[in-house]
Amino acid sequence: MAKQVEKITGLTSEQVAQQIAKGNQNTSPAPLTHSIKEIFQTNIVTLFNLINVVLGLFVLYTGSYKNLLFLGIVFFNTAIGIIQEIRSKRQIDKMAILAEGKVQVVRDGTVQQVMPEELVLDDVILLERGDQVPVDGVILTSQHLEVNESQITGEAKTITKAVGDPIISATYVESGSAQMKATKVGKDTFVNHLAEEARSGSDTNSILLATINKIIKTLTYVIIPLGIALFISKMISSNDVNRAILGTVAAMTGMIPEGLVLLTSVTLAVSAANLARKRVLVRDLPAIETLARVDTICLDKTGTITSGDLRLDKIVPLNSKSDAAVTKLVAQVAYGTGDENETARAIKAGIADPNVQPTATHPFSSARKWSAVTLSDGTTVVLGAPQFIFKDANLAADVQTTIDDYAKQGFRVLAVATASGIDGDRVVAPELWGLVLITDVIRPNAVSTFAFFRKQGVKIKVISGDDPTTASTIARNAGIEDAQNFVDMSKVPDEQLAEAALSETVFGRVTPDQKQRLIKAMQDDKHTVAMTGDGVNDLLALRQADCGIAMASGSESTKSIADFVLIDSDFNSMVGVLNEGRRVINNIEQVASMYLIKTMYSVALSFIFIFMTTGYPFEPIQLTPITSLMVGFPSFVLALQPNFSKITNQFLKQVLKISLPAALLVVSYIMVIEVLGFTFHLDYRFTSTLCVLLTGTICWLSLVMVSRPLNRLKIILDLGVLIVFGTIIIFFNSLFSLVSFFNPAIWLFAVPLILTVYPVYVAVQGVIVGYLNRSKRFKDAV
Repeated sequence: MAKQVEKITGLTSEQVAQQIAKGNQNTSPAPLTHSIKEIFQTNIVTLFNLINVVLGLFVLYTGSYKNLLFLGIVFFNTAIGIIQEIRSKRQIDKMAILAEGKVQVVRDGTVQQVMPEELVLDDVILLERGDQVPVDGVILTSQHLEVNESQITGEAKTITKAVGDPIISATYVESGSAQMKATKVGKDTFVNHLAEEARSGSDTNSILLATINKIIKTLTYVIIPLGIALFISKMISSNDVNRAILGTVAAMTGMIPEGLVLLTSVTLAVSAANLARKRVLVRDLPAIETLARVDTICLDKTGTITSGDLRLDKIVPLNSKSDAAVTKLVAQVAYGTGDENETARAIKAGIADPNVQPTATHPFSSARKWSAVTLSDGTTVVLGAPQFIFKDANLAADVQTTIDDYAKQGFRVLAVATASGIDGDRVVAPELWGLVLITDVIRPNAVSTFAFFRKQGVKIKVISGDDPTTASTIARNAGIEDAQNFVDMSKVPDEQLAEAALSETVFGRVTPDQKQRLIKAMQDDKHTVAMTGDGVNDLLALRQADCGIAMASGSESTKSIADFVLIDSDFNSMVGVLNEGRRVINNIEQVASMYLIKTMYSVALSFIFIFMTTGYPFEPIQLTPITSLMVGFPSFVLALQPNFSKITNQFLKQVLKISLPAALLVVSYIMVIEVLGFTFHLDYRFTSTLCVLLTGTICWLSLVMVSRPLNRLKIILDLGVLIVFGTIIIFFNSLFSLVSFFNPAIWLFAVPLILTVYPVYVAVQGVIVGYLNRSKRFKDAV
């Protein structure tokens, strides 16, 4: 039922319709996924596709139409990429709708919830703690509204807003509440200007994509000049334009790892769709990879270790105060400030409304850690963290002991006190009346989740605004390793913060600014850090972290900047995210070597055959069975297999130990075949058939090595492509310009060479791996 709002009635339905008709409506947020049109464009309009089309036109000139089959593979790869991205887009878009937060507006005298894009000019918007300001406007009413403009200024200092003050979109409410009037919507708002700048900035860093793009960039400078040089050389040596074109096209198509970039983007898109089905919204695809490299996860206690549901357990009177008197003071603050945070709701659920009208209020602020009201008799009542209320006045030793004892039992301990007044963020002359004990409920799956991360070598750090002893106790109960190492950050000097960040596990009484600096200190020590949070006090830390994770139940401001949003606000979902990231990296590392084998031997052979009088050893159609059966199809299957082992961060080494020995063998065996052809006067079709058989054997052996550890599916895959390859050799040799399978002469040469492939491969690989290991040890030593 809609809640009635006094005084301000907002726009009427007719006025809203008029504003929409005038075009004075807010705009939809930028989508997380590409449009269908953009997906088609990015998959079709690529440099390598352009090169392939041009090469196809040259082959068309020769009249050898069967050699155009490589374009079919290009079309097939492109189609797969488009289909998978569209499927992923639909799944992600569904989850994005669930993660979207609504805005409270006053229309026709009632509070209504609308989507941000449904706001219109002159709308009256209600703001509460944790809300992100959706449009630019002016304050109509204010209940101690404090706004954090760190997203604009970069400074964490809060700014008090009074009636008549302007308020800017993209800022967020740290404490208090207000009603604002929208003065700018759509493209005119600051948040849209900010979004445009963000879109023009850099995305999440991706080591994997950066490495692959570096390979592609290098090849871009190599393929075209090398192809031209090869074509000119073959024309000069043979004066056969058709043979020169077919050889050059075979060389250039071999150099293009057309499926590698596609495979990487498709794998990330599929992972995002998989996570969406697991109720995790991925806002930035490369973040999947980043999270897989994370070795430290920082999290708040509430919402991650605990369910976020708080319960008022007990009120403990002190200093001979009565239980009823202390309870009344607690109720006066909880109801009088109008706070709607978790603690206030827990207290209100356990205590009735005393129906007081304070003369002044100080809503809870995560920076000062307390809230307060001033009553009509001049008494100021304060409720909050004892250390912050009494930071200028020492607590009695027995009281501090009592607080510590309750904290060790896992209670969140608040103090209720009266004071002579409030001076800025300082409580003047506080007098303690009692303690309020709040309990957190540990999530049912918390213990198993943290056990998983411990086994994966991921360090968990708890960064909380609560008492460090309480946070430590709850962390120990949840099974977090080294949770007994805790520190009260309110007592840590700035110069010791970096040291504490590395030595401690649980951090209590942490301010938002300290959260950010703790993460920065860990990053400076070469750690890759993820941060989870759900409140405005986590915003600075989420921005600082390598990977930000927000709870869907949290504030709009945290969700707007996070890389991941957990739709069910369940930290256990992070197990799936970590596994998806590791699967992407580990599998791409493996299958990338299959693509680079073809690229490396094609580049080497192209360069060598520039200086040889014989023709290039392949025609385009002869490479098609190898490209599609030994690389293309298996790579898509293997890239989606489970592979959750820890990331080694040795992409090039993992790729080179498979691809380099294989490429060297292909080049070496082809040179041997060229010598045999010259010695025994073998014709081109005979030698090219030998080259196909040896190259196919080496690539198949590499596929088997990439498939390790083998399982039933991988065995079926490896044997299946071998059977299909054999079928082509036996029954379709003429189509692929190969000599007959039943020609005994071909096997007289092929069998001895094939039998030597495995031992030679192992020997060469051993030399290369040894060299790579020595090189790494040398670099580490230096």
